[in-house]
Formats: sequence, C-alpha cells, structure tokens
Amino acid sequence: MARWLRPLVGALLLLEGAAALSFLHHRYEELVQALFRVQSQCPYVTRIYSIGRSVEGRHLYVLEFSDYPGIHEPLEPEFKYVGNMHGNEVLGRELLLQLSEFLCEEYRRGNERITRLIHDTRIHIMPSMNPDGYEVAAKQGPDSNGYLTGRNNANGVDLNRNFPDLNTLMYYSREISGPNHHIPLPDNWKSQVEPETLAVIQWISSYNFVLSANLHGGAVVANYPYDKSQDQRFRSHRRTVNTPTPDDKLFQKLAKTYSYAHSWMHRGWNCGDYFADGITNGASWYSLSKGMQDFNYLYTNCFEITLELSCNKFPPEEDLERQWMANREALVAFIEEVHQGIKGMVSDENNNGIAGAVISVQGISHDITSGDMGDYFRLLLPGTYTVTASAEGYQPLTVTTTVGPAAPSLVHFQLKQEVVRKPAERKASGTRMNNKALQKKVVPRATRRGTQR
Repeated sequence: MARWLRPLVGALLLLEGAAALSFLHHRYEELVQALFRVQSQCPYVTRIYSIGRSVEGRHLYVLEFSDYPGIHEPLEPEFKYVGNMHGNEVLGRELLLQLSEFLCEEYRRGNERITRLIHDTRIHIMPSMNPDGYEVAAKQGPDSNGYLTGRNNANGVDLNRNFPDLNTLMYYSREISGPNHHIPLPDNWKSQVEPETLAVIQWISSYNFVLSANLHGGAVVANYPYDKSQDQRFRSHRRTVNTPTPDDKLFQKLAKTYSYAHSWMHRGWNCGDYFADGITNGASWYSLSKGMQDFNYLYTNCFEITLELSCNKFPPEEDLERQWMANREALVAFIEEVHQGIKGMVSDENNNGIAGAVISVQGISHDITSGDMGDYFRLLLPGTYTVTASAEGYQPLTVTTTVGPAAPSLVHFQLKQEVVRKPAERKASGTRMNNKALQKKVVPRATRRGTQR
C-alpha cells in the first residue's frame, strides 16, 4: 500500500467505527444490555462486575478492560471512569457507553494505540453511579427536564455531598503535623452514607486505583482538587479561594490534558463562564464539602478530577454524536496519563512484596502506599526527585531518580529488616561500652593523643 494512503485508510476505519455506534439515550435495562453486548464482542479483554446496588436495587455495573480481566498484574496501573453521579447529568453516562464500544471495536480492528492501552492498563468504566436518579430524569426527558429533577438518589441525597468529610480532618492534621494521606474514616461513617456511596468507598478500597475522572454536566471545564476551601466562611460571603493540593501542578497538567484534547473546552468561554485553559481549582470555583474527588485523594492512592462536559445536563439525542466526537480523543488521552511518574516494587530481602509501604517524595507533602502485591505507582511531572520507601519493621531506603516526559521511570525498593536487639544483648553491649569508657580513663595521655583523628 502506498505510504500516503495509510493515514487515510486509518482515518476511514475510525470513522467507520464511529458510525457503527448508536447515539441514543439508554435507560437502565438498555444500559445493561449495551454493557453485556460489549462484553460478548470482546470476551477475552473485558469483564462485567457489580460493586453493589442502588437504593431501589439497581446494580452499579462496571465494565473492565484488560488483557487479563479480573486480575491485577504487578506494575500495571488501575484506572477508572465514573459517570452519572448526578442522575440528571447524563452525557457522561452516554459517553462512557460510547467509549466502551469504541475500545472494543478498535481493539478488534488491531488499533495499535488502543491495543497497547488495554494491554498496559486495567481500565474500569462505571457508566452510572446513580441509576435511580437517572430514571427519574429520563421520565421527563431532555425537553422538559428540570435543572434538579433526578439529581439526587432515591433517598433525595446528593451523592457528591455524601462522602466522609476528610478535608476538615486533613486541615486540622496539617496543623499538628499529622498524616497527609490515607486519612482514617470516622468510626460511624457507614451510618452516614448512602448505599451508592458505600459501594463506591468499598470499591476504591479494594482496588489500587491510580487515576480517575468523575463525569458531570452543567458546565464545560476540567475541575481539580481541592473542592473544599480551608475556610468555609468564604462561602457565606460568596467568595472563593484557590485551595491547591500538594500536587497542584500535576493536577493542572492532568486537567489540561483533557481540556486541550477536547474540541472546545480549552477555549475557556463556555456556558456563560470563563475558565482559563478550560480548567479550574474546585474551591476557586465554589467550595464543595464531602465530594468524591477530594475523598479519593485523601483516602486512597487515586488522583481524581471532575469533568464538567456540557452546558445542557440532559442534551437531546441529536447532540450526542457531536459530543462524542468532541470528547473521544480526550477520554483516551486522559487514560494514557496514568503512565507517568515512577512505579516499581517494594520488597524485602527475599523478594517478597511489601504491602502498605509508604512512598514519600521530598518536597511534596502527600504520600502514597504500595498495593497488596508490593507494587506502587506515583504520578509525577518530569523532573528529578528524592524518593523514600518505608515500612514498619524495615529500614527506610532513599533514592534519587529522574522522571522523563514519556513512560514512567522504574524504581524498585528492596528494604532490609530492622535489627531488634534482645534485652540481654543490649545489656551486654552496654557493659562493653562501659568497659571501653573505663579503659579510656587509664590510658596514658600520650597514647590517647596518638589515637585521635
């Protein structure tokens, strides 16, 4: 084939795949059918599982893409997309269904980029976190849907205001030099959250997610943590304040990756609002308490941003294809961002993985931990870093490494066990030291002078 024909043929194949997709709104039963259809078309690289049920008993389904579905491979990062957290914000739900079909179709076609992505990443896609709310919104449809109709779950609770408030604990902990990651949950947290929230917390506690995005509607902007400002008094005065995380520059880069791959998000002017580069710090926009985005960052190893994708929360079906084409490249490019920074294994002297080892980066006051198999993933911008791995019962190990702009740097840590002396040994050692001290007292002055360095 002539060289100049190859890009044209590739573009035509992508267009053909896009044309094969159905741009329709999917009710719950239709959503389930769409997920299982994808799984049947790509059975060797997909898996469907449920993380729990909604208030009204609907499954919270997740579609997984991996070359070994259902298995965590060491050094392969876990990624997730969550859509439709607010039941009436439906574009994310439809985009994730489109993305699922697209990944399957392109994998079957032998698309090198998609094949590499699926082989090197474990991707989890949850089209709807709030299926009950969606059904309420869908009964009215896009033409007569109220701005808040179907937003909450069946108990009338806003799920993005329902996670344990770890920001307040973090701000207090920072004042007393407390932990800056994996902040413990309150004892009574399970009684304070909805079934959907509980399912998600248990889900993200079970998988070592590295990167995530939560898809919303009502604006067009990529929003990054923190969502909650430290001084909530600003909210009562309708004031906002930029509240950055220790990883602020990294989060800005992640948000820009999506906004600039999107057809128009990066332009800034959308829905009557202006956001430079199409991104914003959450608290700088408005302060939000008990949100899922901040919870991911403070309770797990996962870096999550919130994607506001359309001015119209429930866009008409005739707009879905245009929205898909605007978001397709951004959805894929953002998944690829999970492959940056450093990753490696933390093991003992017998090469056994050490779970829960703390990975600290000098100058960034936010740590992450190794997973059950001892592998860790730390997203970082290009640069040179001093990194320390530590674990209870082991001697910490510090190395200096350089991160490039492409693939993550591989940095392994083999930790030595701390030597714990028995009381009798410590006593004997103390006796020997006392004897040496005594000997120093009787050594002639000239001899002592001769041994000095």
